[in-house]
Amino acid sequence: MTNIASVLKSEISRIARKEIRAEIDGLKKANAQCRTAIAQLRRQVSELDKKLKQAGRVAQASSRAAERQASDTSRRFSAARLAAHRAKLGLSAAAYGKLVGMSGATIYLWEQGKSRPNAEQLLRLVEARSLSRSTALQKIAG
Repeated sequence: MTNIASVLKSEISRIARKEIRAEIDGLKKANAQCRTAIAQLRRQVSELDKKLKQAGRVAQASSRAAERQASDTSRRFSAARLAAHRAKLGLSAAAYGKLVGMSGATIYLWEQGKSRPNAEQLLRLVEARSLSRSTALQKIAG
């Protein structure tokens, strides 16, 4: 005959394992759901990081472009091109200077390479460069 204490002990162990298994199964399901949610959140964070980096690059590029446009460092000055444009329009240095709001002597010095226009003057030259001969003559006359 078996000892009643050992039977009772084994029965208690069996019931305890059954209860623990039921509890653990619930925890396993909750753990799996949490892991799935964490993985989804990580993917979202990764996507948002990519979008943030891309937006930062776009903002940085646009700010660089705005800085370039504001300071107009993207424009280069060439004395030979200035002389060629003035000759193309058939204007004297004094007339071309009047067109861009400078003196004829200043235009002459720029063409000789003895001085260079500043950023504001360079913008005026760019504007004059887009004018046709008839438009330039009208501006000088008017």
